[in-house]
Order: sequence, then C-alpha cells, then structure tokens
Amino acid sequence: MDDLDRKILRLLQQDGRIRMADLAEQVGLSPTPCARRVARLEEDGVITGYGARVDQRKIGQAVTVFVTLELDRQSVEVVSEFTKRVALFEEVMDCQLMTGSPDILMRVVVPDLEAFDRFLQSRLMTVPNVRNMRSSFTLRTLSHRAALPMTGRVH
Repeated sequence: MDDLDRKILRLLQQDGRIRMADLAEQVGLSPTPCARRVARLEEDGVITGYGARVDQRKIGQAVTVFVTLELDRQSVEVVSEFTKRVALFEEVMDCQLMTGSPDILMRVVVPDLEAFDRFLQSRLMTVPNVRNMRSSFTLRTLSHRAALPMTGRVH
C-alpha cells in the first residue's frame, strides 16, 4: 500500500458514494488505474464494505450504553461461545476482548432504559460464563470519528 492507496482510502471514507471519475481526478489518476486500485484494495480485504452512516437518534435508538463484563475465565472455548452468542444481539454495536479487567467492553444501543433492561434480562444475562456486568450510560457524544487514520504500518 502506497501514498496513493492511502489517499484513495481517505477519500472513500469521507464519501463512499464518490464517482470513480471524481475519485481518480482527486488522486491524480485516470479512472481505469484508479478503479484497479480500488478493486485491489477490496480483493485484499483492506476495504471491507460500503454503507450509509445513520444517526441513531433519528431512528429511535437514543440510548448508548457501554457495558463491561468479566467472564468466569478467558479460555478459547468460553470466549468463542460468548462471541457466537453476542453476535446474535443486534443491539451490540461493538464488542472488544480486553486485557486485564474487565474482560469484555461492548457498546450497546437501545431506544430507552426499558429496552436496555429487556436486553439485559432476556439476552445478555442468558449468556453462560458471565460473572460480572457493569453499565455506563452515555450522556452525549463529544467526539466521533468514522474514518480511520491513514498512518501506521501496513500489514
């Protein structure tokens, strides 16, 4: 991946619907080589998909909750089972395996507190090997960035 690829990625993160001709012009290529680069980035798994960013409040998902969990143990089997179960919960937007304690950090979105209570009771509390849970509710988002930085080592 070179500087041109990074520039392409930066522009696609800003506008995933940009026309190829406009993208090519902005990076200083003709459309065909630019399209080949985009296709290579897709084939290599650098670009994993395209989608619309949606304002969660405008679709009735007004509450964001960060939930930390401790598992009975961090074995491959326990983490794998936990991952399979949580992947079925559409309320869970992000789920991270952490070092230290807590073991898991997840971001959950729901319409209201009652919906979060239902999510806890009927979904999260049914997952085996969860020892402890704590929840923190977001008052407001102070900063959010959807685009990844284009610095660092390439793998």
